[in-house]
This record gives sequence, C-alpha cells and structure tokens, in this order.
Amino acid sequence: SFPPVEIVSFRLFKKPQSCKPELLEPPCPAAAADTSRQQRYASGQYFFEYLVVVSLKKTKDSSSYEPQITYQFPKRDGMAKYQKEEEEKTLKAITLFCFPEGISWAPLTEYHSETFSFVLTEIDGSRRNGYCRRLLPGGKGARPPEAYCIISSLACFGLFSKIFDEVEKRRQISMAMIYPFMQKLREAPFPAPGNTVEIKSFIPESGTEIIRLTRPFDSWLEHVNFATLFSCLTDEEVLLVFAAAVLERRIIFIADELGTLSQVIHAVAALLYPFTWQHTLISIVPEILIDVVMAPTPYLLGVQKRLLDEVTDQSDLLVVDLSENKKKTFIISVSIGDEGAILPPKLKTELLEALMLCLVSAVEELNRVVSEAFLQFFVKTVGHYASYVKRRSGEGGVFEKRSFYKAIESKTTRHFVKKFIQTQMFDLFIQEAEQHPEQQQQGETANASYARLKYENDPRPDSL
Repeated sequence: SFPPVEIVSFRLFKKPQSCKPELLEPPCPAAAADTSRQQRYASGQYFFEYLVVVSLKKTKDSSSYEPQITYQFPKRDGMAKYQKEEEEKTLKAITLFCFPEGISWAPLTEYHSETFSFVLTEIDGSRRNGYCRRLLPGGKGARPPEAYCIISSLACFGLFSKIFDEVEKRRQISMAMIYPFMQKLREAPFPAPGNTVEIKSFIPESGTEIIRLTRPFDSWLEHVNFATLFSCLTDEEVLLVFAAAVLERRIIFIADELGTLSQVIHAVAALLYPFTWQHTLISIVPEILIDVVMAPTPYLLGVQKRLLDEVTDQSDLLVVDLSENKKKTFIISVSIGDEGAILPPKLKTELLEALMLCLVSAVEELNRVVSEAFLQFFVKTVGHYASYVKRRSGEGGVFEKRSFYKAIESKTTRHFVKKFIQTQMFDLFIQEAEQHPEQQQQGETANASYARLKYENDPRPDSL
C-alpha cells in the first residue's frame, strides 16, 4: 500500500517523439473497447452512432459561458420516454467532457485545434468512445471555440482523426457541408483490417473528392499509440506507473493539454493487456466532477494542471505530472510505495532493454515493440494459469490459486504474482477462464488468447 503521502512529479525526458498531442494520431483506449476483441475489430458495422457540435453559449446573465449542443447528426426520433431520458443524460455528459474547463472561457482570436478522447460508461458496464476535436469556428473578431464530438463503439482513433480533418475542412466553408459527408460516412461499412473504404464528397469550388480511410493490417495494434507516453516519461517512470496500475492503485495524471491526458491514460490502460482495467477511468475529469478524486477505490484520472491543488491534499495517491514546464513549477521528492520494487528484477531489466529499441522507432514499430514487451511480462509471470484451472466433465473450472503461485520458482516473481492475483482485473480474467473452457481450448478467450497461445509450450514461468 502507499504511504500516507504520495505525490510524484516526474522530470521531463525528451525523446524523438513530440509531446504535442495534435501532431500524433490519438491513441485508441484498450479500456474504451468492449472486452471482446472480436467486437472491437468487427467490420461492416457503422463508423459512428452520432456526431454532435458543442458550442459555448453565454448564460442568461451573460456572466459566463456554458457548453450546449447546437448540432446533432443523426437526430433520433421515435424513442420511448426512458430512451429519451437516457439520451439526454448522455448528451449532457458529452458537453462536460468536450469542455471540462467549465465556465473558464473568454472569446479568442487564435486557438490551436486539439484532439482528445473520453469514454462513456453505461449502467450495464458497456463503454463507448468519444472522439473530440476543438477548434475556433470561422468568423471575425474574438469568439469562443467549439467542439466536434463523434460517439462510436468502435476503437480506431487513427481513422477518426482523419475524419475530423475532413469535418474541420467542411466547417470552415459552412456547417451545412458537414451533413452530406457524415451521411456518406454513416452509410459506409467499417472496413476489415488492411481494407480501405472510399467516401465521395462534394466541396464547392473543388468538386467531388474521394476520401480514402484505410485500416492497418495489424488490427491488434490499431487501438493505441504509445508515443506521447514515452515522450513525456522516461522508461523507468513508465514502469513505475505500470506497476501502480497493475496493483490497481489510485493514479492521477496532470497536464495542461487535453490530448496529452487522454493519450497517456489510454496508453497506460493498454499496457495491461491481456488484462483490462476494471475500475474508474476518466481520461479528462470535468471541473464540475473534480470530487471524484476523493473516491477510495482505484482509478485512472486525467486532471488539468490548473486544478492540481484540488487533488494533492489527500493520501494514498500517485500523482504523475506530464506537463512540459513541471521543472519550473514543482518537483516534490517523496518516498513511494512498493511500485518501485514490486516488478521482478530480471523481468524489469528485460522490459527496459526492449523499450530501448523505441528510441528511434516509427510510430507503428513503437506500438509493436511496447505491446510485445509488456505482453511478454505477463506471459512470463502468469502465463501458466491454464494449467491450474481444473475441470470436471460438464462443470465449470476451479482455479487452484495456491498451487498456481507456488509453482513459481523465483521468489521475486512469486512475490509479485501473490499481489497481482488479488486484483480485480486478474480475478475477472480467471473467472472467464473458469466459465468458458471451450473458448479457451480454441484460443479465443477474450483478452486471454494471445498470451495463452504464446505460452502453451512453456508451462511454468522462468526461474528469475
């Protein structure tokens, strides 16, 4: 557990990748997708549920601004009363996430567009992705920015970033130009990995354009981009955050840019694959909801730096500063909990050696190297789990927890595993293995399959 005070300001360690979020394709959160990879990467379904435009409108007393939805496509008609009520709640939440700063706005003459993301969690636990781009609308004089938000169950941020480029281009001409493009997009099927979908769209003075949206062949890696995480933190610092996340601690990330917050949090969640973060995940906490930092349960939260004083006055908390000017603002050196020592030394060294390859990697190679490195960590620590799910004919399995960790020869690995198996993410992972033996045998258990397939010829972890 953490000591009473837990505030960490990480120094900035610049690598070749830029830390400016607008220069990168936004990452696709592992936690934002359904636990089923099959659903995440399904082709043929709609690209999105709807697009909304959120504008800042003056309050009745003209003293401040409040976000309001001024455009929605498609409009939803014929809904039952309860459906309409749920829809209104969702739309209200969208406005908060598009402008988490609350009323702290003034008209602007210049504003660099930024792209970020958030997750909407339904009552039943299902999650939808919110992709957002904020920009300054066309016009003269000072004016507030507006936000374009796409809600989709699909997790492929690179494609949605390109879609926003097209939306932004049309918005500069006329709001009316957005509708025909989004209608064409909604009619188009989501492409299979490696395939391209073509959207024909007319633009005045330019004629008919063909927009090509292509998914990468390796769909397993299209859901995340690790570049911002590794440009804002050193490899050692990433491992410290990873250890805290694996142990399901309370972690808050601090940054000025919304894109940095959302990209880093979703990247950290993706490091946990083939396990899934089961607790609260809010990539950007709206100011009105800042009290969520007081929750006693595990969370991954992104908080804008101007709200730092709201989060540091409490215990059992890891605060990670991602901002570029953190050296000039504060560096607090305090002791930390067991995150710094919980990872088995040999495996930690292997992780660091693998991450060294990322220094000069292109984005696609970076994603592959990072994903493979952390996946192998889990393979070597708990990849032998299937041998300890005992079954009887016609019955579900029973996981022999004690025998499982006692089979580990390395003391440091056994110490880590004894803590890890107490987490909710591991518990739900094992429950699935117990309940669905036929999927496990076919190598298709959600989230577990890849690790199991790579480990099937090595029944016990290394002696470390």
